[in-house]
Amino acid sequence: MKWEVGLLSPERYGYDFIPPEHLPPGKDEYWIRNAQAAGGKAGAGSWRPLRAAEIEALEKNGNRAAAWDHFLVTDPFDPALIRNSSFYGLVRLGALEHKILNHHDFCIPAGIQNSRIVSCDIGTNVAIQDCSLISHYIIFSRCILSRIDELVTTNHAKFGNGIIKDGETGDLRVWIDVMNEAGGRSILPFAGMISADAFLWAAYRDDGELLERLVDITQKTCGTIGGAFPDPEEYGPGRRGYYGVVGSGTVIKSCRIIKDTAVGEGAYIKGANKLKNLTVLSSQEESTQIGEGVELVNGIIGYGSHVFYGAKAVRFVLGNQCNLKYGARLIHSVLGDNSTVSCCEILNNLVFPVHEQHHNNSFLIASLLEGMSNMAAGATVGSNHNSRSNDGEIRAGRGFWPGLSVTLKHSSRFASFCLIVKGDYPYELNIPLPFSLVTNNVRMDRLELMPAYFWMYNLYALERNSWKTRTRDRRKNRVQRIEAEYLAPDTAEEILGALDLMRGWMDAAGAGAEREETAFQTCPAPGDPEEDPEYDYSSPDEDVLLSRGLERHKRPQVILKPRRALSAYREMLFYYGMKSLVEYLSGGAAGGAADGAAAGAADGDPEGIRFCADLAAALEAGDGEWKAAARDGRVKDWVNLGGQIVPAYRVDRLRKDIREGRLNSWEDIHRRYAAMAAAYGEDRARHAWSVLALVCGKTGKTHPLAEEGALNAALEKTVKIAGWVRDQVFASRAKDFHDPFRKITYRNQREMEQVIGRAEDNFFVRVAEEKYRDLTSRVEQIRRRFFPAASPAPQNRNNRPG
Repeated sequence: MKWEVGLLSPERYGYDFIPPEHLPPGKDEYWIRNAQAAGGKAGAGSWRPLRAAEIEALEKNGNRAAAWDHFLVTDPFDPALIRNSSFYGLVRLGALEHKILNHHDFCIPAGIQNSRIVSCDIGTNVAIQDCSLISHYIIFSRCILSRIDELVTTNHAKFGNGIIKDGETGDLRVWIDVMNEAGGRSILPFAGMISADAFLWAAYRDDGELLERLVDITQKTCGTIGGAFPDPEEYGPGRRGYYGVVGSGTVIKSCRIIKDTAVGEGAYIKGANKLKNLTVLSSQEESTQIGEGVELVNGIIGYGSHVFYGAKAVRFVLGNQCNLKYGARLIHSVLGDNSTVSCCEILNNLVFPVHEQHHNNSFLIASLLEGMSNMAAGATVGSNHNSRSNDGEIRAGRGFWPGLSVTLKHSSRFASFCLIVKGDYPYELNIPLPFSLVTNNVRMDRLELMPAYFWMYNLYALERNSWKTRTRDRRKNRVQRIEAEYLAPDTAEEILGALDLMRGWMDAAGAGAEREETAFQTCPAPGDPEEDPEYDYSSPDEDVLLSRGLERHKRPQVILKPRRALSAYREMLFYYGMKSLVEYLSGGAAGGAADGAAAGAADGDPEGIRFCADLAAALEAGDGEWKAAARDGRVKDWVNLGGQIVPAYRVDRLRKDIREGRLNSWEDIHRRYAAMAAAYGEDRARHAWSVLALVCGKTGKTHPLAEEGALNAALEKTVKIAGWVRDQVFASRAKDFHDPFRKITYRNQREMEQVIGRAEDNFFVRVAEEKYRDLTSRVEQIRRRFFPAASPAPQNRNNRPG
């Protein structure tokens, strides 16, 4: 029988941290510790032995040490500030003075009281009080550690990184099984991982060489916080002997077990039950906080994140500026930046930035959600298995929104910005039409889709989602660009694919699509009986189109309001194209084309014909890779790379450079993301230009907007659509104020306004007005610069109050 409790000689307690077989030649057990302390400026090189009087004073104060000659201090040092504590192994202290450290209303004197310290480096003016055991940690300046049961590090600590240490085998790696319970998309976490990294690793499973390189890169280059190591070959992450770190200004109090955990600067940890094998990234600018009852094991917590109130997480990466609280459970998952999860359970998922899930009875499993998403109460996404194995998946584009009590089965796929109506969806779904309202019509036993629903009926929600994505991005260090616009190259390509599908279904039904609307206003004005499909009591058999391939069943699958949707889709494409072009021109990205336009105007070219020709040439030229990737005049394949929209050929180039060793660290890969983001403005403008050619009806070699007067007219139309969008934001919000059932709980209109306000005073309605004015201003700047003879763009204020 093997005894679990062994015996250790008191003389060696705190020593022999690194087994001799894992020490490099000529190194002692402190070689990595010394580098960590020096890199973090923990007083390295300034320590001195105790004087006899200091030892006597320490012992009088109830302190004891296995060997006082291994207790080193830094001047100034006051032994009166250390009381009733014991020390083992090599302990080194920074300067210690009569100071009071305070955090909010919590005050504590600098020094060490009622604690046991084993082989630690402690920085300047640190307060340690009532800590049962602190072992093998480097604690930097001005930290407060109070009432901690256990704060220890082992010689094989990984700090949440998916690496192995010297002498360990690969089966000890901590993998995260994202997107698939069966483990077919497993990834290795590391400090600084973002959702793009996880996607690159999990999505391209057919690229075996890439997967091998990513394992190698993670093993060789993923670092630990609290130390700077100039030679990764010497101080590689796989070396044994890294100490845990507590960064400057961090407060840890009233916690139970903290093991193999590295904590950055300015963090606040209070009342945690268990923190094990973690990196807690934190800085003075982006302080990370962990609160009462929390249990976190095997993971990475990003900068500025908050984990509170009994939350649990195991095998996870929590992005920057995230919130995990109220008993939420995050298991085998990566949660992207700026996300908030409360109460619910999330298993085996990869979730891109800006996800919200607030309700105790919502459940998400084995899914890829591509950001800007929201889970309603009672939604259980992927909870229904329909095979003998747990290898199903759900994949949803940006803006995924399953409504109240929605249940979805594996395997299903959803285009961007799908809103799913309350109900139990009994069969697998494949919804390729973006911005759709999806309904399971139980009475008629059929699946119903209303394409372009958000554009036609709920622009308030659509615009507000983009606004939230921008305004809630609190990251100080923005490693990656997150696309906030709902109209972008990825959604534009989805719309084009949807148009092709719908035209095919119309042709099959003998209806034809030749009567597609092209007028800019596709939606009814407020007061129209068809203003909102929720209150549309017309016959469900009117204006429907039979479709196929949307559901794994033979029951009817119908498209509601198909002609209106076709018109709306075309309008969305036009608006996407022109907004992208306006941003390109007003941002100065047009370069030589803009200079040529200014010269043309000066040479008496009032309509900017020369400018349009130069612009067309600039945008249609592209680089060699763009031309090679283009089909039918445009690049059609775009990748949502963790919230960043990138042409697929650039991701292919990234993968190739990783495979061939041109990118050898995650820092190199992140720099490539930044380069992709820098090229995005021109990439999007080029794509928008080609989309506009389709929407505006290109028939020959000349782009429709390069014809005389066409671009100026398109700018005028863009302002009209922007004004209509602003008005529809107000109209969407006003419906709640005009609904008679919303009024029944109030005695009169005045009481209602005092409680919920007025529609015209709504904050986001005002934001929409500001957004409209910004776009109008940009358009006017372009028109004055390039089309000085053109008349001012019209103001559109229809459907607005007052």
